[in-house]
Amino acid sequence: MSKVSNIMRLALLQLKGSKDKTVNVQNAVSKIEAVVKEHQPRLITLPECFNAPYGTKYFREYSETIPDGYTSQQLSNLAKKLQVYIVGGTIPELGENDAIYNTCTVWAPSGDLIAKHRKMHLFDIDVKGGIRFKESETLSAGNDFTTIDVDGHKIGIGICYDIRFEEMARLYRNEGCEMIIYPAAFNMTTGPLHWELLQRSRANDNQLFVVTTSPARDSSAEYVAYGHSMIVDPWAKIQKSAGEGEETVVADIDFSLVEQVRQQIPVFSQRRLDLYATARHGQ
Repeated sequence: MSKVSNIMRLALLQLKGSKDKTVNVQNAVSKIEAVVKEHQPRLITLPECFNAPYGTKYFREYSETIPDGYTSQQLSNLAKKLQVYIVGGTIPELGENDAIYNTCTVWAPSGDLIAKHRKMHLFDIDVKGGIRFKESETLSAGNDFTTIDVDGHKIGIGICYDIRFEEMARLYRNEGCEMIIYPAAFNMTTGPLHWELLQRSRANDNQLFVVTTSPARDSSAEYVAYGHSMIVDPWAKIQKSAGEGEETVVADIDFSLVEQVRQQIPVFSQRRLDLYATARHGQ
């Protein structure tokens, strides 16, 4: 693909999980190899916590250092072997001072780690009669925005709960992003209510593509993921969506649609920046 092309083939891998890290990673490896052989995508995305069960009691046990840990090395080798970009979902990362982060790695066709996004907003909720979950019991929050460049197209990275914070998406839009990718594992309480709504809202607000990749639903798991990995275009229309089970979604992204939408509904230039603005701290 040339740097001037507006078309990028994207693959979302909605994967089944288990308590066996090696099985989980090798499942991802085999699915990546299969989709490259059949569809030749340029960019492949994996789910949140694809190598481990999603739960506070598991994060430390399954944590690894980046980039020399087992999961990182597998993704690095695969990106280089297959000459693709891989947005490696998330894994529990063992960081400095023994802190644990929920971290997304991004790998270039060279096999190099080109970005690492630590989840900025920790999933601490208590829905009466629904779900209680406190990531902060185990995890530390990241403090950095993360953007990557794929063939001249700027893409922002967020993780799951990050999608609820419109200011974060706005800052990515301010920096020229045409897409935001959120590896995510919404649950059976918040998923039916907000999964599609939030993606279409962020896409509509910022006139860009929003991509989410979820684990497949496993009703026997302690944390049941909603599934329905999705691609939403800058018109806020659903371009492709997965079902509940293990599934691969492939789509050709036409980045020219971003500029078309922004020209036709020019909200970005119409903002009253004399009255309000979203800016990074210190700017």
